[in-house]
Amino acid sequence: MGNVELLAPGGDIESIKAAIVAGADAIYCGLDNFNARRRAENISFDDLVGIVRVAHAHDCQVFLTLNIIILEHEVEALITLLNKLVNTNVDGVIVQDMGVFHLLSQHFPTLDVHASTQVTTHNSGQIHFLKQLGVSRVNLSRELNIDEIKHLTAVSHRVSVMTEVFVHGSNCIGFSGICYISSAYGGNSGNRGRCSQPCRDKYQTTKSGHSYPLNLKDNSAFSDVAALCDANVDSLKIEGRIKKSHYVYTVVQAWKQQLDQYLSQGTAESENIDLYKVFNRDFSNSYLSGKIGKNMFIDNPRDNSVTHFTKIYGGKSEQEVQQVKKHLYDEKTDIIQTVLAETDALDIGCLPLTLDFSGQNGTPLCITMTVNEKTITVTSEDALRHSDKYTMVATELEKRFKSLGADGYRITEWSFDDLESGLFLPFKALTELKEQLMVFLNDGQPLVSPVIKPVLSKSKEITSSAGLSILISTADDVEILKKSEIQAQVYYHMPDCLHAELDVLITLFTENPSLMPWFPSVLMEKDFQAAKVFLDCVRPTSLVTNNTGVAYVAKELNLNWVAGPYLNLTNSFSLVCLQQEFGCQGAFLSNEINRTQLKQIVCPPDFELHYSIYHPSLLLTSRQCLFQQTIGCKRTVFDLKCLRKCRKITSITNVKGTSFVIDKQKGCHNGLYGQHDYLNLNIIHAMSNAFSHFLIDLRDIHTETKTNFNKIEWVNAFSHVLKGSSDDYHQVTDLMGPTMNIQYRKGL
Repeated sequence: MGNVELLAPGGDIESIKAAIVAGADAIYCGLDNFNARRRAENISFDDLVGIVRVAHAHDCQVFLTLNIIILEHEVEALITLLNKLVNTNVDGVIVQDMGVFHLLSQHFPTLDVHASTQVTTHNSGQIHFLKQLGVSRVNLSRELNIDEIKHLTAVSHRVSVMTEVFVHGSNCIGFSGICYISSAYGGNSGNRGRCSQPCRDKYQTTKSGHSYPLNLKDNSAFSDVAALCDANVDSLKIEGRIKKSHYVYTVVQAWKQQLDQYLSQGTAESENIDLYKVFNRDFSNSYLSGKIGKNMFIDNPRDNSVTHFTKIYGGKSEQEVQQVKKHLYDEKTDIIQTVLAETDALDIGCLPLTLDFSGQNGTPLCITMTVNEKTITVTSEDALRHSDKYTMVATELEKRFKSLGADGYRITEWSFDDLESGLFLPFKALTELKEQLMVFLNDGQPLVSPVIKPVLSKSKEITSSAGLSILISTADDVEILKKSEIQAQVYYHMPDCLHAELDVLITLFTENPSLMPWFPSVLMEKDFQAAKVFLDCVRPTSLVTNNTGVAYVAKELNLNWVAGPYLNLTNSFSLVCLQQEFGCQGAFLSNEINRTQLKQIVCPPDFELHYSIYHPSLLLTSRQCLFQQTIGCKRTVFDLKCLRKCRKITSITNVKGTSFVIDKQKGCHNGLYGQHDYLNLNIIHAMSNAFSHFLIDLRDIHTETKTNFNKIEWVNAFSHVLKGSSDDYHQVTDLMGPTMNIQYRKGL
């Protein structure tokens, strides 16, 4: 058995210290910006330098989270941060955004890059995609079972990529990175680290009698450590960057003991009672075991500790419950005191630094720097000389060398006692001396020169009107559109359970060669392999994919492909990345950003921009059954048969009166949709010279948006709108409703 890393969360300084003393092998934490836990307290850059120093002294690595999507106006600030970060000893950066992957691989190759859980990695094609972007490890999707994890880890290791798996903490009801419920209905995008967790909200009691129908138990794979080690995963990751230090200490310590015992003795405990003493919503390992179903839900999003121990102790009266609460509170207090005692000696503060300048006429300038009980002396190649015009004075030297007191250090003493007055040394020589001192502070590593934001080439503006694209999902719709004379690109939405329909789909596309496939975000390995067979057999003229694994295959087969709207593309460098690395011909820009944010994006030459102007608002995709807690279901476990055969629809309403549609199409995972479809005709006029195609989604997702059009009339109306018909514009807006486009108005 090899070593397995225990990776701990660090939302604030005290939690990071707690993770270190509890035995974490690595910690992931975020700065105030560019990370996916804005609700955590996070840390400053000075804090980061001190944390890395202290962590390394305890054989613990530090990974920095840069795991949000980046807006165009933020790229320069991001590059400024990376220019500082590349000259620290941070052990890796965790990334979601395609543009950030590109900037790192092209301009900051010395930084180790990890793919965030926000990238939604769940098939082997995505591993190869990320490898090409220079990724050294991937955080696999939480929804995978142990066999899927084992397979993907083997694939990853063959291309020298490591895998990490979430083993403890909160479970999301939807796949990470493609969840928009908080963004669309609260203005707090999960892709920007601001998720307000509406899945934990209280809803009007459902038919099955539940008030929290989207609330899952917490994940705990504590009893599965043997299976995870057998799967050869490289890192076991604990969730919890908004949790406090006593939680982090307790969970990390329990997991460290479990892991060490298994690796040294080959035995493991079935559970640890301490894990129930800190915040939890009860635990489930059902994703890992593959038994995805009813027992994963809990109808209470709050701490389950008191309930758990009340049942254990057999408490029934209010007095007995209060005794349990007091006991847990006392234990929590003891843990907090233990953490404070054990972390008291961990000082991440800036290290004091002293500078002593010495020299006389005709001798080199000597600078002696002392920091952390280490001393270095550097001397100039040029000799000091007298000058009547330009002389080195203390204030000028302090100004020139004060930057040594940045980023984790503070200059506490300057000494010029042994420096003769009235002397001169060229500025270039002073700069060389300062760089030598900076290398010393950088643990002897050469400094990386700063990168200037690259200037991107821009495509020509489009002079003709944008074309119309249509998305359908049934063979009947194919026949309807064939009988019309509509000039449009027609995309066919491929099912998530693609392998079960492979032969039928190959026949459909062979008989309709102008039809183009539209691949969903989630394609588990068996379905991804079916997608490879499909593309190799059909060779469509073009395709849209929301799954990067399919993008990798399209590139390998030299097929024309367009990046879908759920790849969350919000900046120019993400487009450059997909074009240069994977031969992408075009991309849908994210529906999360507003007009100003869209206009800032530079379209590369020979690249087309697409935008969806009408579609049902998919808020999340879940591998879980969303009917268990709503209308009920006699099946307790969601399996392959459910995925292939089930077709259901219902709705839920939160206590504020906002409704959501739950729609399960045959062959697809459960989807949660907004009650109103997305309609944005304003962008047609606002950005007519930017987009080559606008898409309308004609799939039969039954929301509260109604229209008097049949599908042909629908297409005709939108087609005329694109040509500038004001009558059809008003016809669409008047005869279709209600609709929403709050994300376009508000943006990120």
